[in-house]
Order: sequence, then C-alpha cells, then structure tokens
Amino acid sequence: MAGTVAARVVRRWPDALALHPLGPVTSGHLLVIPLLHVPDVTTDPEVSAVLLRRAAEIATPPCNVITSAGEAATQTVFHAHLHLLPGSFGDGLLLP
Repeated sequence: MAGTVAARVVRRWPDALALHPLGPVTSGHLLVIPLLHVPDVTTDPEVSAVLLRRAAEIATPPCNVITSAGEAATQTVFHAHLHLLPGSFGDGLLLP
C-alpha cells in the first residue's frame, strides 16, 4: 500500500521526490520519482521531462542516470522513476 514504508527523502519538489532506495547499488544511489503516477518513462513525455529535469538539478558528474520500461527491460516497480548513480572507477557497477 502506498505510503506505508518510511522513505529517506533527500529533496522534495512540487512534482517529484528524490529519495534513498531501500537497496542501494552504489554509495550515493538515489531514486527520482514523479508524484503523478505513470507506469514508466514511455507513458507521458511531460512526466519523463520532469524526472530528468529534477535529476539534473541534484546530479554531479560522474554519474549514471538509468531507467527501465517494461519487464523485459528489467523494470520491477511499475511507477516511472530514474536511478541516479554516482560513478567511480572500481565501484563494481556493471553496465554494458
């Protein structure tokens, strides 16, 4: 049920939140999620633009900005969101 897990919110905007995920992949891993529900970033270009705008406001290079759309693309939470992952040599993050 939405709102039942305590979130460690890093930043709150009128249209989105940045928060620490429950299982971070790297140190500094954040999620940027819209307040409006859409299943993934392909659903509504305006919501997707909000996510990228908000991620850009808090990101510092080097970083990875990652999202998935659909089960076959490894999406497991069906609410649009971006993973903001600080990058560093030797961080163990496996990307293609």
